Amino acid sequence: MAAQPPRPVGERSMGSPQEAARAPARSPAWTPTQARTPGAALVGQRESPESGLQEHYSNLCMEKSQKINPFILRILQEVDEEIKKGLAAGITLNIAGNNRLVPVERVTGEDFWILSRILKNCLYINGLDVGYNLLSDVGAYYAAKLVQKQLNLIYLNLMFNDIGPEGGELIAKVLHKNQTLKYLRMTGNKIENKGGMFFAAMLQINSSLEKLDLGDCDLGMQSVIAFATVLTRNQAIKAINLNRPILYGEQEESTVHIGRMLKENHCLVVLHMCKHDIKNSGIQQLCDALYLNSSLRYLDVSCNKITHDGMVYLADVLKSNTTLEVIDLSFNRIENAGANYLSETLTSHNRSLKALSVISNNIEGEGLVALSQSMKTNLTFSHIYIWGNKFDEATCVAYSDLIQMGRLKPDNTDVEPFVVDGRVYLAEVSNGLKKHYYWTSTSGESYDHSSNAGFALVPVGQQP
Repeated sequence: MAAQPPRPVGERSMGSPQEAARAPARSPAWTPTQARTPGAALVGQRESPESGLQEHYSNLCMEKSQKINPFILRILQEVDEEIKKGLAAGITLNIAGNNRLVPVERVTGEDFWILSRILKNCLYINGLDVGYNLLSDVGAYYAAKLVQKQLNLIYLNLMFNDIGPEGGELIAKVLHKNQTLKYLRMTGNKIENKGGMFFAAMLQINSSLEKLDLGDCDLGMQSVIAFATVLTRNQAIKAINLNRPILYGEQEESTVHIGRMLKENHCLVVLHMCKHDIKNSGIQQLCDALYLNSSLRYLDVSCNKITHDGMVYLADVLKSNTTLEVIDLSFNRIENAGANYLSETLTSHNRSLKALSVISNNIEGEGLVALSQSMKTNLTFSHIYIWGNKFDEATCVAYSDLIQMGRLKPDNTDVEPFVVDGRVYLAEVSNGLKKHYYWTSTSGESYDHSSNAGFALVPVGQQP
């Protein structure tokens, strides 16, 4: 294992005696003979809901000479109030640093050291969201210890926390023996190819993790191939995010290997391949695999280089595939011809696809109207997202009619009709397949179905 990140002053080794012997000597912030605060007696005891997380946190910060984080204090106070109301089972602790509804002081690795000591015995907490904070590799060390100690934790969100390859290694290795965590988000942490390889190796051993997000982690080709290889045998993973790896060359190797994996894997339900530089030959590789795959329900190939020629392969496979329910083609370039290929299949053959996103695909009126017409005959096709294309009057009227007749529900699309001087126009609304994947709303629920329709239609590995 790589060298452990430095621990805050006063932290005692939680590892083996050999690890403790290798650790550099430090002067502890307190000793057993020193006077302690009234809350010191709580340390090391199993916390019960009646003890008060807020008070315990304050006392432990005082004891360890650690600055109290007011954001953590506020969230723990809210949890204490929930507990008093009798809602002590299955709580998800949300301390995300991108919370826009309350003042936020982002959580550091030292803050998380204190927090992890409190949470390791809080068995009524089964989810933890500390995304968009400043944990770094120090926080990753304590996150790994928390996963090791807290045996009720099924959801852990560490996205965008400046965790590097070493921190990724620590978290991946602790999951070798963990049998409880179901959903891990590492999105945006630059664990790079080295860290990705440790996670791929972990999936050869772990048999409980169901959903793994490694998007925007700077994975290399080697680790992407490793994931594709491991997933041919792993029977536990239901959803994986491999968005935006660092790829070189024009051979589309990642798509080739993932296509081969899909031919053999019959457990994967959700696959995110955003920003893989997929072209028409790459989508052909994936479509060839989808003739044989009978489990994949959600395919995300947004932000690639797929054109209308690639839609020939997708439209053809949709004639026989009865599994796919959600397809995200946002930010490609399928144009009118590609939209027409899909419309023809959805009108005449396919009766399994529920949601399609063609946002910003350079589609003009004819193609958009064709897709709207397919919704009139295909009653399974219920969600469509079209913003960012070229709307003409016929398009606006077509989608306005769908909404007014009740065929297209307002929550199931990202446009809303309005009339000015007797003419119909379309405005954008904040609905989508995964609108709140990277950000939270300024009001309302961040995980409502209209803004995250893809996850609502295919609910795999949802956070508690």
